Amino acid sequence: MGKKRRLPIGVENFAEICSEDIYYVDKTGFMKELWVNKGKVNLFTRPRRFGKTLNMSMLRHFFEVGCDKTLFENLQIAKDRTFCEACRGQFPVISISLKGVQALSYETARGMLARTINEETERISKNMQPDKCSEKQKSILKDFQDIKMDEGSLMDSLRALSSIMQQYYEKKVIILIDEYDVPLNSAYENGYYDQMVSLLRNFLSQALKTNDNLEFAVLTGCLRVAKESIFTGLNNFKIFSITDVSCARWFGFTGQEVQKMLEYYGISQHYDSVRKWYDGYRFGDQELYCPWDVICYCSDLLTNPAIQPRDYWINTSGNAIVQRFVTLADRTTQREIEALIAGESITKNIRLDLTYGELYDSIENLWSILFATGYLTLRGDANGHELSLAIPNLEVRDIFITQIKEWFREVTYQDKPRLDSFCQAFRRGDAKAVEEQFRSYLVRTISIRDTTTKSKKENFYHGILLGLLAYDRDWVVSSNAESGDGYSDILIEIEEEDTGIIIEIKYAENADLNAACQAAMAQIKERDYSERLRREGITKVIAFGIACYKKRCRVVCENISFL
Repeated sequence: MGKKRRLPIGVENFAEICSEDIYYVDKTGFMKELWVNKGKVNLFTRPRRFGKTLNMSMLRHFFEVGCDKTLFENLQIAKDRTFCEACRGQFPVISISLKGVQALSYETARGMLARTINEETERISKNMQPDKCSEKQKSILKDFQDIKMDEGSLMDSLRALSSIMQQYYEKKVIILIDEYDVPLNSAYENGYYDQMVSLLRNFLSQALKTNDNLEFAVLTGCLRVAKESIFTGLNNFKIFSITDVSCARWFGFTGQEVQKMLEYYGISQHYDSVRKWYDGYRFGDQELYCPWDVICYCSDLLTNPAIQPRDYWINTSGNAIVQRFVTLADRTTQREIEALIAGESITKNIRLDLTYGELYDSIENLWSILFATGYLTLRGDANGHELSLAIPNLEVRDIFITQIKEWFREVTYQDKPRLDSFCQAFRRGDAKAVEEQFRSYLVRTISIRDTTTKSKKENFYHGILLGLLAYDRDWVVSSNAESGDGYSDILIEIEEEDTGIIIEIKYAENADLNAACQAAMAQIKERDYSERLRREGITKVIAFGIACYKKRCRVVCENISFL
């Protein structure tokens, strides 16, 4: 197999991908479809890591005056000669990203926005001949390269830049603004939301509303912030949300594109795993994969062909939305989360035009956020605002389960007397008390239902119990510890009391809790799980067999010190 192209991990510059022979999933058809369907101002909302930034870079390198036309020679768009002749390299472009405008204070965030304008002004100025600019234009461009520009100048900067460029090139300007909502999210989280709304409202509206210098504008973000928040009075606004059919296939990978990538790298045998873990998103009428996940897993497979799929998306930013959702869930919502984890769908009334001030006002609004940000996706056709929602794939399911475990641990650790009592029941070998208290904990948590594998279900109960027992800092708690002829689920050493505890957990597939308990105890004995404790010189060993079924459990125990 000859040398293969490098995978585009972390590369969001279109020119870099093309010039350095990096693997590229051709999305250049996006430009023609946008051109045909565009409004004066166009907003594309997609979850993170779905190619928004790369597509914005592609737009700049295609439309901008002086662009390198060779970048597109072997790509799909080059076949449309009429469109290329009419649009390629024909417009001055202002391109900024607000991804980095996030800070703990308003003053710092405003400085970051100013620096963004500084850098773009410097880039634009390098392509302009000074003798063709008036003294006033030179003065404005110089001011916009000053990090200390005043707030009024900052608010007017996009409009003023577009005016200068229109006069210089005698052509209307394209404005590209990537991740427009990042500053709002940061401001909301850090307590200066109203100030940032005011700044962005003026910053955007002056450039996008009744700007005669504007050819068209494209904005991207995760959320569609309500027009009355920062887009007040903007009547030339066209939204391409995750429910819209137009331009749906240009963000994310189609199944055909993923198969082609896997074939190119010689790893087609992993397609089924890739599909289960990273497919399942529905934008408009398209079923799509998360590009970041597919690229990262392909990279790992090329290094280690035996590696299993894992969570990549969860590591790209925090998952506070899921955490807050789980924390605020009432009993009804908990049951709905259980149904989602089991692979079922939940019908909800979804609003896509919330303000940040409303996002966390209610559990109903949180359903909308989870949908907009990719934690839930559409199943079937939308019925107005009534949407059938489901978890897209195994990766996002894992994210939910992880957040559920963390939430449960935080909640249970707040009741220390109850945890002390639970641990004492194990120390005493009190099977009845353990059973009663563990069942009480199970009733309170959000559980995995019956559509997953037996081992996955056992792992869930294992994780819950492990988190509870790790509370006692005097205990040495081991998970899947090697002992005897196998690995015990949980092994506990209480050194100062010369006591050891062995726990084996079984899921009762047919709700036969007694049989599952006996199977757990038989496994402890047959595989001699007490061997490790004996080697440590522990003389008192208590074995627990615990069977679980949904929110029910059965516990048996036995002293096996002298077996």
